[in-house]
Amino acid sequence: MQNLKNIFVGFMVSFIGSIPLGYLNVVGFQVYERLGLSPTVLYLLGVIIIEFFVIYFTLIFANSLAANKKLTKYIEGFSIVFMLLLAYVFYSSANAKSDFSTTFNYAPFFLGIVLSSLNFIQIPFWTGWNLWLLNGNYIEISGTRKYVFVVGTILGTFCGMLTLILALHYFASNVDFLAKYLMQIIIPLVFVGFGILQGYKFWKKYF
Repeated sequence: MQNLKNIFVGFMVSFIGSIPLGYLNVVGFQVYERLGLSPTVLYLLGVIIIEFFVIYFTLIFANSLAANKKLTKYIEGFSIVFMLLLAYVFYSSANAKSDFSTTFNYAPFFLGIVLSSLNFIQIPFWTGWNLWLLNGNYIEISGTRKYVFVVGTILGTFCGMLTLILALHYFASNVDFLAKYLMQIIIPLVFVGFGILQGYKFWKKYF
């Protein structure tokens, strides 16, 4: 029963956490548009392999990671620059009539691994969630139960990202405004917004 609870909690947290528009979802959308479903699945498998290790180690070392304020500060500061850089990359790629995944078209699986490895903001994200779930007794991680929880989380991430990718494809295919401006204007502006919001939170927290 506890194993089922661990899977359910992990699945729901990661499914909902994967829905907000992030660069992993956007690149996944580009892979789907350009190459189809099977390469997109390979891309997502690359993403969740890295996430498996991130979630596992943040689960084991949640308390010590939460106490390392310097590491958290560096990660949060890097995420501001990274969001603004992504806004520029997606804007310039869209206006050059190319796409961010072109270089890795031959290997979507490795593209997923590389980009997921650069997603450093998932470290404080999962550290915070794991601490909250443990302190609230929503999960139990003795023995092999920690692995059951982590499996639930990566399943949730996979399903959440695939759902969003397919939803983006549907709306981009059926809404003329999105088809014309999604990659060129809307997504770069979203990343600029994320960068500004992260910068404001960073300033409030540390200054």
